[in-house]
Amino acid sequence: MIEPLHLLQLNKNFWYSGLDQHFKHFICDHAHIRQIEKDYRVFLSGDVFNGIYAILDGAIQLGYIDIHGKAAIAAIAEPIMWFGEISLVDAQPRSHDAISLKKSTILHIPAAAIQQLLKQHPEFWFHIAQLTSQKLRYAFMELISLQTQSLNQRLAQRLLFILNGYGNHLEIEQDTIHISQEQLAQLLNCSRQSVNQALQYLEKIQIIKIAFKQIEILDLKLLHQVAHALPEYDH
Repeated sequence: MIEPLHLLQLNKNFWYSGLDQHFKHFICDHAHIRQIEKDYRVFLSGDVFNGIYAILDGAIQLGYIDIHGKAAIAAIAEPIMWFGEISLVDAQPRSHDAISLKKSTILHIPAAAIQQLLKQHPEFWFHIAQLTSQKLRYAFMELISLQTQSLNQRLAQRLLFILNGYGNHLEIEQDTIHISQEQLAQLLNCSRQSVNQALQYLEKIQIIKIAFKQIEILDLKLLHQVAHALPEYDH
């Protein structure tokens, strides 16, 4: 059942808020709210498509864990971010794992419901394409930054991505990010020591404040400046 609080969250999402009312009603009528525990496998790489999801509370790690237990993290989905639509578009098995990092609340639209909607309203494919292209845009931005930017810039950019929910939020409402340095290192594909040094730099120039598994953003404007490579803020 979609409760008023869930609706309030959904309407703060960039994608959902832009849908026509009849599409919103369809989603609310067919979606299931699920409470899941930490380490719950929402889906794994290779699984058959079973619908799309939104994270309403908690956090979902999107990435891959190899046979040796080494994790590669593409993103950490937090409220409210949609995920799981890629396999709908290309009709291929899941490309990555989605595993809860803590006790979480997720919204699930089953595959049959989505396929019914697309059959009745083919124009909804445009909105699915929006979700997919949003992720593709951020993937290209990260790939470009990996090749052209310093770690300070990449860290600043990634913190902005997280604050904005990778384009999912209508506006940035929170100034605190709950993430460990180890998770940041995996996101940025570098060592934990390197991440710590970059965080210390941002704290030194009073852009952030570091706590245990938490980063408070003190100056969003300066964080933007570091991310966009203004020389005086990137050393």
